[in-house]
Amino acid sequence: MKSIKKSDEAEEVFRSGITCSSAVFSTFAEENGLPADVARKIACGFGAGVSKTGNMCGAVSGAILAIGLKYGKSERTDTAANEKTRALVREFIAEFIRRNGSITCTELLGYNLANPDEYQKAAESGLFLSRCPRYVRDAADILERIL
Repeated sequence: MKSIKKSDEAEEVFRSGITCSSAVFSTFAEENGLPADVARKIACGFGAGVSKTGNMCGAVSGAILAIGLKYGKSERTDTAANEKTRALVREFIAEFIRRNGSITCTELLGYNLANPDEYQKAAESGLFLSRCPRYVRDAADILERIL
């Protein structure tokens, strides 16, 4: 039986109406001890470039949350966990930029999502359905490789 790739799973979750950040984070959450529904709630506010501010792409935010969930520092003296997490986040970001040119929604989509008119134009142009699934897939693909 062929197992489903994380990138397929994350895209499917995103296309079902879950935010990009939640789709990526929840795809990796359960295997790291966090129920998918809780992960979706945690990551929800990071979608659309951090709640329609045009900042960091939600797929990137979700990936960073997944890295932290797996390797993050939970004890003050655990500097090794801190360094591993930061190194993996830097690796993730570098690869995402290599593939897509940026990690911000404004640059990825060409619209300032903080501006309601531009957000509406981006939505009407279909970018959230034509480009965002690729960013979700890329984030999950990179994560699957580095985790």
